[in-house]
Amino acid sequence: MYKSTGFISFVLRRLTGVALVIYLFLHMWVIGSVNSGSEAFDARLALVQTPIFKLAEIALLAAVVYHAFDGIRLLIVHYVGVTEYRKSLFYAAFAVAALLTIAGGIPILLFAFQG
Repeated sequence: MYKSTGFISFVLRRLTGVALVIYLFLHMWVIGSVNSGSEAFDARLALVQTPIFKLAEIALLAAVVYHAFDGIRLLIVHYVGVTEYRKSLFYAAFAVAALLTIAGGIPILLFAFQG
């Protein structure tokens, strides 16, 4: 049971959902610092421009893309009724999410580590 694609999808969807909520609060923390003055805003903005946060942006990209494509997969399975293709659709959604994360992550890394 714990190795089935349905369970893996369930766990990944929950983890990516929690990651997106954490990002939302972090985003509000940075943007909300504008009320404390330009120095506070600049300090928080400088913090999120570090290379470790660039890697976190790639993880955020992976979470968003996987969450979106898994949601589309669930809609297809539920409303189109193609339950016999659940496993194939999971692998397809995961592969598309991985490819888009790589395609979007490379420019982030190039920007983060340029001199």
